[in-house]
Amino acid sequence: MNYVAAQVPATPVVTAPEADSRSLNGWLMRMHEASTNQSYIGTFVVSAGGNMSSAKIWHMCEGKQQVERVEILTGAPRSIFRNNNQVMTFLPNHKVARSEKRESLGLFSELFKSADSRVADFYKFRQEGIERVAGVDADIVTLVPRDNLRFGYRVWTERKNGLVVKLQTLDADGRVLEQAAFSELQLDAPVKTDKILQMMGRTDGYRVEKPVLVKTSASAEGWELKTPVAGFNPMSCYRRPVSATLPTASTAPGEGQLQWIFSDGLASVSIFVEPLDRQRHIRESSLSLGATQTMTKQLDPYWITLVGEVPLATLKLFASGLERKK
Repeated sequence: MNYVAAQVPATPVVTAPEADSRSLNGWLMRMHEASTNQSYIGTFVVSAGGNMSSAKIWHMCEGKQQVERVEILTGAPRSIFRNNNQVMTFLPNHKVARSEKRESLGLFSELFKSADSRVADFYKFRQEGIERVAGVDADIVTLVPRDNLRFGYRVWTERKNGLVVKLQTLDADGRVLEQAAFSELQLDAPVKTDKILQMMGRTDGYRVEKPVLVKTSASAEGWELKTPVAGFNPMSCYRRPVSATLPTASTAPGEGQLQWIFSDGLASVSIFVEPLDRQRHIRESSLSLGATQTMTKQLDPYWITLVGEVPLATLKLFASGLERKK
């Protein structure tokens, strides 16, 4: 698929900044609405860092209700069901079913959560023609970052409704770091909502786990980012109680893992904070897998893990700006 993408004719249409902003916002809104309002069945393939995975997706919309079933086709068997923000994950090999609520769902899920998010301030919008993907005609748009703090994107959206059918994450030189695409797609498919909800409720023989996420704020937990990273706004903050994490000798009463999430509307970064465990947290490190970068850092007596689909330099800015409030 990388070879096919390389054959796309480079015929960019560059517009004035004001028109660029309007066209970008309109395109993003159309894409966002298609991802929530379109019913379909398809096989989705993701390629990152030399690894490839695929999943079969059944997605149904009825009014404001969204119901989804995802069957992972590679690696260990896993089934994920969603009814709006309620998610049930089945792990057959372990006979475990995990029930949880998730606020952020879908592609670019933070896009319209923040009124302060201004994607056009940090990405240029460029149209690059039409290509056929998974049997449908798709418009091609490239989002080019205006700085070196984020990656670029090349996005294929189905011409009629705007559903994303293919997505590439690009480095500063335009090389593909990660790619996700439908290999087959049936739009307006006859997905039966009731049948999916019945499957979601079949937990006989499974141990049902209900991880508890407590909504909080970084300030209330005693943390701050002394130097903001341009374009990235804080979106949400959660704490997992000690019962939902591995207890350690250094875990103080009431402490658990904290997750602080930032986004520029497209890319996101998560900062995880937990008490330092010298048996598990041995050395600071960084790791790259496709577009996803991970780095760890000790900030006595805490262990910090940063994860995001951004350049490693961006994670380092977050790490250097994180401080424990006195």
